[in-house]
Amino acid sequence: MKVPFLDLRAQDAAIGAEVRLAIADVLASQQFILGPTVERFEAAMAAYCGVPHGVGVASGTDALLLTLAALGVRPGRAVVTTPFTFFSTASTILRLGATPVFADVDPVTLNVDPAAVAAAITASPSEVVGIVAVHLFGRLGPVRELAALAERHGLWLLEDAAQAVGARAGGVVAGGFGRAGALSFFPTKNLGGLGDGGMVVTRDAELAARIRQERHQGQTASYVHGSLGYCSRLDALQAAALGAKLPHLDDWNARRRTIAGWYATLFAEAALVGRSDAPVAVPPPAGDAHVFHQYVIRARDRDRLRAHLAAADIGTMVYYPSPVHLQPALAGLGLRPGSFPAAEAAATDVLALPIYPELTRAHVETVVEAIARFYRIVGPGDSR
Repeated sequence: MKVPFLDLRAQDAAIGAEVRLAIADVLASQQFILGPTVERFEAAMAAYCGVPHGVGVASGTDALLLTLAALGVRPGRAVVTTPFTFFSTASTILRLGATPVFADVDPVTLNVDPAAVAAAITASPSEVVGIVAVHLFGRLGPVRELAALAERHGLWLLEDAAQAVGARAGGVVAGGFGRAGALSFFPTKNLGGLGDGGMVVTRDAELAARIRQERHQGQTASYVHGSLGYCSRLDALQAAALGAKLPHLDDWNARRRTIAGWYATLFAEAALVGRSDAPVAVPPPAGDAHVFHQYVIRARDRDRLRAHLAAADIGTMVYYPSPVHLQPALAGLGLRPGSFPAAEAAATDVLALPIYPELTRAHVETVVEAIARFYRIVGPGDSR
């Protein structure tokens, strides 16, 4: 059985008519930039996240950049974050002339380790002004510990919630724990648009107002520019499509958790996990705090396994083959292999398996059977 890594056509088959109807309304209005459709979606998304303000922007990267700028990130300042994340978490800090200060990750959750964050704050030669917490692969990071650290040191906490829309704990939704949250609506996300899009969600009215100004060429009134600003607006077509999808999000996330449960059960039944010399480690469950944007295992002989699965028509991805601190664009920071051992170790063996709401149990069985077959062929290996 062929198992694609992601099948967006399956989602379109289920709700495409709703999306097309919403888009038709925008086409009839001919209001494509900002306007009432965007405002309605901003309000709906903010309410979903449990905060009063949502500001639609052109991408998740811009959500980070605009928020960091509004929080005062500039040359001479530093921001603590994780080295195991998508590039834009760190690149946006650098674009503003500031320095990303990395803290290693927890080897089990792969989210940043609060103890490492505390040490990084103390050791930084530059003034640390904030922490960017990434909810990696859909799992809430240790936000309560990080929020306490931020308060102790007089810092702000910004959530990079691009992969975790809908994750929640204690009645608080991703994006609602810190000063603000940055969301991404890239098509592959749990709530994905028809192209790029993003949003900043926040309880801070002043911060929201600043970002609204900056996303729209710094305008304070029509053709009056109070600042240089950017051109970074969520367009109405994207807002319409996303607004049609939002009511389905909780059901989709619940289905992802169900699929993750199938994987965990089948891996255990195949005796691939749960012992010191097991070839696979699966992500531990976290209830509603994990929305499984990706289902990422750690696998012995990862690259050979991936080739084996590709030959069986099973799609996989590697997130991420290199930690951010070792990217060529960040060579000027002077960091070397060995700087963050847990993140670097993860980059050698993480493997993302297919997970999306339309995946069936038969698909999951096919994936796990193929992985079990690979390890039967290669035989036992060294303990990780």
